[in-house]
Amino acid sequence: MTAQSGVARNIALYPWFKFFQNLLFWQAVWFLFFQDVLSAAEAVILYAIYDLATTVFEVPSGYFSDRIGRRLTLLTSALAAVAAAFLLLLGSSFEAFVLAQVLWGISAAFVSGTDSAILYESLAAADRSDEVETQELRAWRFSFSGLAASAITGGAMSLVAYDLAFAASAVAMIAWAICAFLMVEPPREEASQITETLRIVHLKEAFRNPVLIWLFVLSTLMYGFSHIPFVFGQPFIFEALDARGWSGEAPFVSGFVSTVMMLVSVAASWLVPALRRRIGLAAILLFAMSIQVGLVGVLATTNSVLAVAFLFLRMVPSSIHGPLLIARVQPVLNDDSRATYLSIKSLVGRLMFAGSLWLAAKATTDIGLMSYREIQTVLGWYFVIGLIAFCGLWIMARRVSIEPPASVMAAAVKEG
Repeated sequence: MTAQSGVARNIALYPWFKFFQNLLFWQAVWFLFFQDVLSAAEAVILYAIYDLATTVFEVPSGYFSDRIGRRLTLLTSALAAVAAAFLLLLGSSFEAFVLAQVLWGISAAFVSGTDSAILYESLAAADRSDEVETQELRAWRFSFSGLAASAITGGAMSLVAYDLAFAASAVAMIAWAICAFLMVEPPREEASQITETLRIVHLKEAFRNPVLIWLFVLSTLMYGFSHIPFVFGQPFIFEALDARGWSGEAPFVSGFVSTVMMLVSVAASWLVPALRRRIGLAAILLFAMSIQVGLVGVLATTNSVLAVAFLFLRMVPSSIHGPLLIARVQPVLNDDSRATYLSIKSLVGRLMFAGSLWLAAKATTDIGLMSYREIQTVLGWYFVIGLIAFCGLWIMARRVSIEPPASVMAAAVKEG
């Protein structure tokens, strides 16, 4: 196989790689399952363990990717996900679930940054680097489509048995691993020719760049706020339905909500290029964050069934923030430190959110289900912090030119 045909296959496989990665049939019921067999506090702790496990492996995995290679890093990620999926399917104890969460953390760490890196480097090798934003948006649509397809079907499966959702997820993770195996290493400067001193110098340059600093802060905050409804949305739905005697339908409703939110996100992604051209990069990214913070505020204000509809907007900010931010930072980063930088960014975001979850767990019950009063207290604090952070970023954006050079922007805003 020639280098050109190899990178062309990478580009063609990448959307399917993201599709199977996000084909998570347990996503809509994981909290309900954990608090059913364990407790609400242990369910929150298990998610915190996942984030902390990712924290431990985040930067080493980025270095592994820059030093050893993109393909092997992605294959390691997929195989860890396969093992985690089978542990969730076959495990029954808190310890087994802890190990599964650790493996999910390893998987998340090894794919973090490396997935975008292999896409960008494959595009660059094919002389198509100006397509990065278009290709990232396409991949996000595949990701959300996978999440949408698996959410409602997983919720329906769980009405019969939770095991069905976890079994389907295990099969999807095997398909994900096959996609990773079929990829090739994109051509780039040999890692052996890069000294560790030069690698550190390039990282320092990235963290001194005002644009990258602003995007780094925004991204770490948006990571946490995108996951707040993911963690607390399921108990919120349960409480809202339980108040009307519909708690038995919570798994299916949760799956339906997840499916709709992904479909809404896919639809929103088609509007992103035009909106980005109209209001600019900084404004559209801040708009995305405002949706996240506003959603948390709504859930903290009322547990009405009507408030569940606001969860439909949960993934819209990700369809904006994800591809646009990655497309902006990739051309600025060096090949020898690209995945390391992206891993550090993810590390900080995960570490901050995991720490907040440990604090949130102290405000929840360690026996039985999480009440709305507990949910309201936790979300109220998240909303206040989000509002302050948004104002700070808005002030910073007025002092930093977030837009790329005109030539890069002209290529970036092309809609695929």
